[in-house]
Amino acid sequence: MDIAVDDLADPAIAAFLEAHVSQLRALSPPESTHALDLDIAPAHGELKSMRTDPTRTRSGVASALLRHALDESRRAGLDRVSLETGADDFFLPARTLYAKFGFRPCPPFGTYREDPLSVFLTRTL
Repeated sequence: MDIAVDDLADPAIAAFLEAHVSQLRALSPPESTHALDLDIAPAHGELKSMRTDPTRTRSGVASALLRHALDESRRAGLDRVSLETGADDFFLPARTLYAKFGFRPCPPFGTYREDPLSVFLTRTL
């Protein structure tokens, strides 16, 4: 498996991301759909969104990607990584993955607010 930075110009990547956003918007009302927040402290990174192609679930892709993101965060000098994910059962596999990698519940960070449809998680590096 190769994990690489992409310029997002490939139409297949655009379709993949469009499917991801469409699926999440179908699960969450607009007030619970969050955009990237750039107001986090410099040594505090946010993992914004992860998705595995439905044909590749339970194949190790998400674990490899998350491990890579955490390694890159350490290399960049971050001391903490946080994320927001859904509270619905649909997001249980994601929450289980994050817990496996040491993420723990935390209060909302950055400009996030309490939201019954959101779960906030963090971990130190």
